[in-house]
Amino acid sequence: MSKKKSVTLPASPGTAAKKGSGGKKSAGKKPVAGAGFKSIAENRKAKFQYELIDSVECGMTLMGSEVKSMREGKLSLDEAYIRVQKGELWLIGSDIGHYHNAGMWNHDPRRPRKLLVHAREFESFAGMARERGLTLIPLRVYFNERGIAKCVMGLVRGKKLHDKRETIKKREAERGLQRVMRKR
Repeated sequence: MSKKKSVTLPASPGTAAKKGSGGKKSAGKKPVAGAGFKSIAENRKAKFQYELIDSVECGMTLMGSEVKSMREGKLSLDEAYIRVQKGELWLIGSDIGHYHNAGMWNHDPRRPRKLLVHAREFESFAGMARERGLTLIPLRVYFNERGIAKCVMGLVRGKKLHDKRETIKKREAERGLQRVMRKR
């Protein structure tokens, strides 16, 4: 019996566009930003109270009732901050409300939750926070396209009162310009 050889011919310019993306995923392509993300909570006060220096995405260790409660939108980051304890990052002060169907297996709403980051990121962020006197805070929590809860952690410096006043002045000037532009 003879073996058949498969020969691949170069595709004509018109056929490449017709094929589409029906095959396997390409390893080099990254997902489009914003596609498939479901935002749960955002720390809006952080933009006003802090000057953002750097940010990184971290994973979160959660119980099942916490995940279900977060899917219902019961998460508050208002008083939350991040601490380094025994070489680990902990989200402290975030409030995930009780899940009504969990019964006696419900979680403690204000318990500390461990954040998961790569060792390099941990060393750089924890080192800068320790050395320069900066603060680590959660900026946003969301579910990615795979349904995994992620937290965007920010390395921030607290704003002084005059910096906050400048922010308010800029915002008011911007709103005034938008009002004038709308009237035209």
